[in-house]
Amino acid sequence: MLTNDQLSLWDRENFFHPSTHLAQFARGEAPNRIISTGEGVYITDRDGNKLLDAFAGLYCVNVGYGRQEIAEAIAKQARELAYYHAYVGHGTEASITLSKMIMDRAPGNMSKVYFGLSGSDANETNIKLVWYYNNILGRPEKKKIISRWRGYHGSGLMTGSLTGLELFHKKFDLPLAQVIHTEAPYYFRRTDQAQSEEEFTAHCAGKLEKLILAEGPDTVAAFIGEPVLGTGGLVPPPPGYWAAIQAVLKKYDILLIADEVVTGFGRLGSMFGSDHYGIEADIITSAKGLTSAYAPLSASIISGKVWKVLEDGTDEFGAIGHGWTYSAHPIGAAAGVANLKLIDDMGLVENAGKVGSYFKAAMTKAIADRAKVGDVRGEGLMLAVEFVEDREARRFFDPSLTMGAKVAAALLKRGVIARAMPQGDIIGFAPPLCLSNAEADKIVGAMQEAVEEVFA
Repeated sequence: MLTNDQLSLWDRENFFHPSTHLAQFARGEAPNRIISTGEGVYITDRDGNKLLDAFAGLYCVNVGYGRQEIAEAIAKQARELAYYHAYVGHGTEASITLSKMIMDRAPGNMSKVYFGLSGSDANETNIKLVWYYNNILGRPEKKKIISRWRGYHGSGLMTGSLTGLELFHKKFDLPLAQVIHTEAPYYFRRTDQAQSEEEFTAHCAGKLEKLILAEGPDTVAAFIGEPVLGTGGLVPPPPGYWAAIQAVLKKYDILLIADEVVTGFGRLGSMFGSDHYGIEADIITSAKGLTSAYAPLSASIISGKVWKVLEDGTDEFGAIGHGWTYSAHPIGAAAGVANLKLIDDMGLVENAGKVGSYFKAAMTKAIADRAKVGDVRGEGLMLAVEFVEDREARRFFDPSLTMGAKVAAALLKRGVIARAMPQGDIIGFAPPLCLSNAEADKIVGAMQEAVEEVFA
């Protein structure tokens, strides 16, 4: 216990944790949980508590914990060649193989892949490439990026600006001027309750077009969106949404960036969310599911249309001035190769679709009729339950009551990790893609008890 107590002390004295109330943590008012091991959908902390991780870390451990195939691939790569850069044409067997594997799985209009370390840096890369693209085409004014309120695209300067959540802007002088936001496709929170889903889709597309015309189409370079809203509430789009949005973007020659950091590599029951919703993106952002978070790696997947302009730019201006020291890091690439093989071998894309449907149906049956449950929604292995003070009036709880956090705490007492999502009393589930029906039942049972406890 002395070692554990010392570790806890070091944690509070030395470790700057992300997305944490720093003062409460430093004073010991907020818990610190030190995780020791993981296997399948479970993690175990240093005190021996075994917890079903129904959020797969941060919706990223897609193949589940403890996969020795990936660990062995990482160790083998580290022994043979722990690092070499990817600048000026250098590659490794792992990075080249992974590039081929990604392109074999990506939508057919994609051409090349650029590797970074996180979804945030991938989206930074994407915006730089969009600006470069328009400069090469002689359109220096076409630089604004449209994102959506409640979207999540990272927490850097540009990516934090793209993110449409108050927490990531407040006191950081964000968003930057080049970023503008439009309405989220969040049907449950629509202003006009009389709208059908089809009418709401038309409303969202109309709002986007009005924004483009107000800003000036010649100034708008790209639109970025997640196929399914993630951190903003785990919200699938209403029917026809992506077709309507793409029609507007094509009308005004605006590039589309599909942020598939969460949805890429199987989470929706399709290899990519772009496949799932018929999205023909110009750039696809991916990260989490690429290695199942066994090593840091991201991928910006570039369409043939964009790639041709990038090539032309280097013919005119020389080598492209963009790169990271750790781009295509061999250890991350080796993890990616092993991970994608496992996704295929274990049938995880198909499993995400089948178990995801079962999970949503079971959750709906268990709690959808409760007075404080406003919405149960999801696609594949992304599921959310949103709570309301008054369901008939669709009146939400005062945020100071932190009802979502209370439900998450009640779940944790029952051995299940879920996530209280920001800007609402929303509980999010995004378990590993290896989840079984029996494990889904365990989550649903814990949720049923947690709702009864919190809203009694």
